[in-house]
Amino acid sequence: MTVSQAEKAEAPGKKMGDLGTRVLSALVLAPVVLAAVWFGGWFFTALLLVACVAMAWELAGLLFGEASVRTSWFLTLTGIASVLLAGMGLPSAALAAGGAGLAFSLAARSWTRRPLWPALVAYLYLVTPLVALIWLRADESLGLAVLVWLLVTVWAIDTFAYFSGRFIGGPKLAPRISPKKTWAGLLGGMAGAVVVAIGTWYWLGEGSVLALILIAIVLTVLEQAGDFAESALKRRAGVKDSGALIPGHGGILDRVDGLVAVAIGAALLALVNNAANPAAGVLIWP
Repeated sequence: MTVSQAEKAEAPGKKMGDLGTRVLSALVLAPVVLAAVWFGGWFFTALLLVACVAMAWELAGLLFGEASVRTSWFLTLTGIASVLLAGMGLPSAALAAGGAGLAFSLAARSWTRRPLWPALVAYLYLVTPLVALIWLRADESLGLAVLVWLLVTVWAIDTFAYFSGRFIGGPKLAPRISPKKTWAGLLGGMAGAVVVAIGTWYWLGEGSVLALILIAIVLTVLEQAGDFAESALKRRAGVKDSGALIPGHGGILDRVDGLVAVAIGAALLALVNNAANPAAGVLIWP
């Protein structure tokens, strides 16, 4: 599709307006998120419960189409049950609840001869990252540190990628999926993540700075992959945004798409390195 001359003429002003709205939304939401992360416990769980309901509704709209209203309630209830169980310190039970909800949905869709993959994506996308975040935050030693690091890393990737892509431009990463993403943006995002990793290592005063830098680079790739995955879902559904909950950003999935992938990646790192103390398993490497 070609862009009309009128659209081209007003594009710069529109971009600046969108940027201002995005910044204002971030200034309002960031303190709420950081406060919940700081206090942890049920404060953090309550924040994720709100996010869970919004995410479930948007996922149902993207993946289930006309049946979204009828199917979103079960996805929502499954997500709520999983978050509550994780908040009670039962991450294995939380994942089991998510698995039970997924199995029921797969069985129902199989019975009515509907595609199975939308349910698989919806339940894994909703339950896994939320349980992972609660599990990581529950680590008494470094739970706060790892959550702050993950959030700041994602914010740094998005910010550095946005400005690098805008002012440097260059070849596109995957124009058919996300036409605005560039290789310059990816490299800029990596630079932002590396800066945060070095600052975090200096703050902690232990572990390997090289390992943390390598992890930051991997998380950048995951963050961008999460962005692409959500963009692909939106293109399939024929929508620009997953919702209209957050001014300047769209829906909650538009805001947390990268964090979803990063949270899952961090949880896998913790399982490999130190499952008994998952936050240390992410941040502290020999």
